[in-house]
Amino acid sequence: MDINQRIAQFETMVRPEADPNNDMAWFSLAGAYVQAGRHAAAAAAYARCCEINPDMSKAFQLGGKALIDAGETDRAAEILTRGYRVAAAKGDFMPRKAMGELLTSIGASVPHVAESRSAPASGGTDFVCGRTGKPGSRLARPPFKGPVGEWIVANISQQTWDDWVRQGTKVINELRLDLSRDEDAATYDRHMREYLGIDEASGVASRS
Repeated sequence: MDINQRIAQFETMVRPEADPNNDMAWFSLAGAYVQAGRHAAAAAAYARCCEINPDMSKAFQLGGKALIDAGETDRAAEILTRGYRVAAAKGDFMPRKAMGELLTSIGASVPHVAESRSAPASGGTDFVCGRTGKPGSRLARPPFKGPVGEWIVANISQQTWDDWVRQGTKVINELRLDLSRDEDAATYDRHMREYLGIDEASGVASRS
């Protein structure tokens, strides 16, 4: 499926007569617009995603980046500032860090937020999740074979992985994915990498 077909697929999903409040579909549509170089359209789709799900810090991050790429730095600063506060409140360490860097890159101020101090998980642990910056439990084993699985077990806590499993189920259901199809499996994989911050932090190649 080429990029224009993917755009058409997701545009159909978010039509008023279909499922216009599907945050996952808007998020995927925005990503497809980015791949097609349609940054203003991507920013609008990410903004819609944030309206539906105001806790999705990754959508604020990518929406701000799309606005920067579209040359709309004032709007980007507004979106990134809101998203930075959302990420800080949720403990989304990696999106928060990325949004701080984007704000700095356009000469905007990074908000001052109260630092939350999370207690270690039950039983005590010195493992800190690379995505949230919070103490947690290590995964007992990689969730699958290959470099991505090894990166996850080294950097992602059991608690964050459990959160992704729940989010991944939502992705499958709301985007109506059939993981036996290569393009649907790739869509699921992209959401997982974005949720866990694999691409922006690791340089790990696609799952084998």
